[in-house]
Amino acid sequence: DKTVSLRKDLSEMHEWITQAEEEYLERDFEYKTPDELQKAVEELKRAKEEALQKEVKVKLITDSVNNFIAKAPPAAHEALKKELDVLITSYQQLCSRLNGKWKTLEEVWACWRELLSYLDAENKWLNEIERKLKATENIQGGAEEISESLDSLERLMRHPEDNRNQIRELAQTLTDGGILDELINEKLEKFNTRWEELHQEAVRRQKSLEQSIQSAQETDKTLRLIQESLAVIDKQLTAYTADRVDAAQVPQEAQ
Repeated sequence: DKTVSLRKDLSEMHEWITQAEEEYLERDFEYKTPDELQKAVEELKRAKEEALQKEVKVKLITDSVNNFIAKAPPAAHEALKKELDVLITSYQQLCSRLNGKWKTLEEVWACWRELLSYLDAENKWLNEIERKLKATENIQGGAEEISESLDSLERLMRHPEDNRNQIRELAQTLTDGGILDELINEKLEKFNTRWEELHQEAVRRQKSLEQSIQSAQETDKTLRLIQESLAVIDKQLTAYTADRVDAAQVPQEAQ
């Protein structure tokens, strides 16, 4: 009987739709690791593609039912037509929901990758700060050399806040959805602690270098005054020597 065969096809398709809904749309997903999130994205992509492939099957069933209705008595029309309409609606909703969830998870995965990218960029900058702090730890030299080191450190410290703000926003977006929250909180705590420590140390080092410059400038000034004084004395002594003046004949400081 053609009606029995059509109803069997409709029933099988309904069962597949129900199973797909239970498997991919009604099951609670937990994403505690990047691997779990990536796996879910791939699973939903496969499910979406599988659902689209079923479009051929739905079209065949639709054509079969419509052909049967065209030839069958009106009494047989209503029930089959209703079942077909329900099937088409359910199938379209399934495809739409699977596609929507897949897109959402893809965006979440992209958000996670973006967060990692910003964290990597900021940690590279912190590495530069760390190297610069070590280089200026026991810096020797005059005011000019110390000033160059201070300028170099200050240029590094004029790093824009944009990346850090992005990290905060991306992390908030993900953790608000309960996605990778433990891992993200751990990474953020480590990053923020390191950022604060290095930033505070850099501020202290700036002040220390400024004081070192001031001390070096004072030392340079004192040395210059001593050199000028010595030059005057040397000139006097040279003159005394040239005139064959005895030491007892000159002021005590010249002696």
